[in-house]
Amino acid sequence: MDKHSKIYVAGHRGLAGSAIVKKLLEDGYDNIITRTHKELDLENASQVESFFQTETPDYVFLAAAKVGGILANNSYPADFIYKNMMIQSHVIHQSYMHHVKKLLFLGSSCIYPRLCPQPIKEDYLMTGPLEPTNSAYAVAKISGIEMCWAYNRQHETCFIPVMPTNLYGPNDNFDLETSHVLPALLRKFHEAKEQNTDSMVVWGTGTPRREFLYVDDMADACVYVMNQEGFHGIKREIALFNVGTGQDVSISELAGIIRDVVGFNGSIQWDTDKPDGTPQKLLDVSRLKLQGWKASTHLVDGLRKTYQWYLENNRSIKD
Repeated sequence: MDKHSKIYVAGHRGLAGSAIVKKLLEDGYDNIITRTHKELDLENASQVESFFQTETPDYVFLAAAKVGGILANNSYPADFIYKNMMIQSHVIHQSYMHHVKKLLFLGSSCIYPRLCPQPIKEDYLMTGPLEPTNSAYAVAKISGIEMCWAYNRQHETCFIPVMPTNLYGPNDNFDLETSHVLPALLRKFHEAKEQNTDSMVVWGTGTPRREFLYVDDMADACVYVMNQEGFHGIKREIALFNVGTGQDVSISELAGIIRDVVGFNGSIQWDTDKPDGTPQKLLDVSRLKLQGWKASTHLVDGLRKTYQWYLENNRSIKD
């Protein structure tokens, strides 16, 4: 990408999109286009078409999505499949129609089967049943991958799907009803500390293992992939890249680390009646390493930065 290329970041207010905008600005890109949901409803086909006709971006980072944790995915599966399929279908199609040079589609590691061999290779896509608690969201993201590949094959586009592991960092969603496990735990431990309680309850058994990627590392990977003219050993038509650290921790270990970062001195109680979700989700990141990229932020360091951001912003989060 040229520093003056017109770059559209869809979903710039979210966790991933805001980090991508930050990274682009840090790297000296000076023609970044963004739109709020109020300014542009990506679920509305005519609005998206009009936007692309007017702006004609050179590059597109598709980070806009409806996202949430186990509770939200379980409670609103229709919202998750419909909204995500509409957003990605409209943006991908209009990117083709208006000759976007390259599009990066941000997916999720939940696209892989529930009982995948570990670590998870890109080749394991659609080799087994999905995790039931987020299958609607996963199917939507899988359709986005297939859509990128289909346009690449039929129209010789360069639409590249990347699948980040669990993201965390500044601008995360700390709403206890809709957030993922890490920001939910961080907020709950903070509030338990503020209330000086003796213990805090955490969902599940604590045994599932998860991989966590600091969002600035994810953004760095996305810009890196977008700037590659070709990929070593990977056909552009069916390119797919996992983005992660290649290391995981148990939820019990994560809770202990967050407790220490926050400074909560009480005990942790496990509500084993609540669902655990997928037993383990660790990405094989060797394909992206072969292209020359790897994550650099240690989990403890990333959590400290995230907690500091939360402390500076938690009033507005609660409001």
